[in-house]
Amino acid sequence: MGKNKRSDNSRRRFLQKLGLAGIGATSVSALVVSSCSSNTSGKKMKVLTPDNKLIEVDAGDLKVVDKSKDKSYLQKEGREGIPGKKFVMVIDLSKCRDERKCMKSCQSAHQLKPEQHHINVLEMTDEISGAAYFLPKPCQHCDNPPCVSVCPVDATFKRQDGIVLIDNERCIGCRFCIAACPYSARTFNWTNPRDEEKYKDVVYDIELNVPQKKGTVTKCAFSADRVREGKLPYCVSACPNGVYYFGDANEDLVTNGTTKETVRLSKLLLDNAAYTLMPELGTMPSVYYFPARRHET
Repeated sequence: MGKNKRSDNSRRRFLQKLGLAGIGATSVSALVVSSCSSNTSGKKMKVLTPDNKLIEVDAGDLKVVDKSKDKSYLQKEGREGIPGKKFVMVIDLSKCRDERKCMKSCQSAHQLKPEQHHINVLEMTDEISGAAYFLPKPCQHCDNPPCVSVCPVDATFKRQDGIVLIDNERCIGCRFCIAACPYSARTFNWTNPRDEEKYKDVVYDIELNVPQKKGTVTKCAFSADRVREGKLPYCVSACPNGVYYFGDANEDLVTNGTTKETVRLSKLLLDNAAYTLMPELGTMPSVYYFPARRHET
């Protein structure tokens, strides 16, 4: 008997002990109990809940849920973040050409109108040389975020992986967080969001912050939905000029969105005289910048 066959038999015996043999290959975690079901069968079945409790329910109350359509589980996972991670972004100002593809990709993913942006590319002037350069400015995802401390309803919060998010199902639109943010990284949905009809039946995803909602605050989410899947953020992947690096400070590794080269974060920051915006405020940003110096050709 092969290893796979023995494994299948062991799994079947385990399911039989739980009274779940009839479910076959269906994952127990894909089952939910309908609290208002009237399909009482009289047959009791045992299921293991996400918090590892064994409960007994009527078989008629069980149904299989497609997680691709039901993202409500992300409300909990989205608030907790990814254990063991500390996400950071590095922006090389010498390579930014103001193509704004990062902005467009972000706007498309987050249901934002043309005048709204989670990341904005600003035209700057060097104080010494007078030369112009461009500065992409997302939320800084501070380790000491003032926006979080002023929110009266816990709508904005910092996760264990360093990402600062907004839950627009809790947001009451007081805009205290906008006033507290020294980086002007938040915007308010004064009007109905773009493509509102298209998103009307979409389940809210706290990591993507979609669907957007009138009367709530929105901001850069460090593409939390993408990093959960092991992918680079929308803005990082869209840039054609190698401006952005993204990665995990705990692993000391970041990847360039254009070249896909993975390098040591600590060495990269040291070799390029990296800095953060307004360090004197004590916000401890997770976004680092390389000086503009000169534009490469």
